[in-house]
Amino acid sequence: MNEIIDFLFSQYSSYSESFIFLESFAVGMNILSVIYAKQNNILVYPTGLIGTGIFVFILFNFSLLGDMIINGYFFFMSIYGWYYWSRKKDEVFINNVSRLEKKEYLQLIYLALGSLIFIYFVYVQFDKWNSWTAYIDNITTAIFFVAMWLMARRKIESWIFWIIGDLITVPLYFYKGLTISSLQYIIFTVLAILGYISWKKILLKTNHQ
Repeated sequence: MNEIIDFLFSQYSSYSESFIFLESFAVGMNILSVIYAKQNNILVYPTGLIGTGIFVFILFNFSLLGDMIINGYFFFMSIYGWYYWSRKKDEVFINNVSRLEKKEYLQLIYLALGSLIFIYFVYVQFDKWNSWTAYIDNITTAIFFVAMWLMARRKIESWIFWIIGDLITVPLYFYKGLTISSLQYIIFTVLAILGYISWKKILLKTNHQ
């Protein structure tokens, strides 16, 4: 057991206590945010704002520029999602869980391609194309950009992109020495699966009303 713990967390021996606390706190906020998202609760956004804001700082220090930009994007999209989810008409919420419409698929493709191109030039600018992790980071960036946009629009398909992105990020973060964050994404994967199931039930209930 000690060997496993050492294997997973040995890199933390060189980190300051304040950094470990900061990462752990941000992870806690992000997990709480995903739990609220699973429950279709608007508190997904204030908790998400805290977690993603901290991770912008952490990921910059680990040269994961794609994921840093993702979290910056999450931060601002959380503000938009908070507004979008809270919109009312005659005291009734008007933007509920729904599926993608055909016209929105084209927007999704543009967003994915645009994010790939954008992150590519970010890595070029900072001369960070020095590892295979940069290419994986670029791909996950596109996936998460799409996932967050769909989440802010309250689309059930967001969970599919979260699941795919989370599964790729687990080994990436572990390889980069962010074990706590890697474990976070394992939890995210489970919560994303449960979130999809939960939102599907909401859709079925809405369609039968």
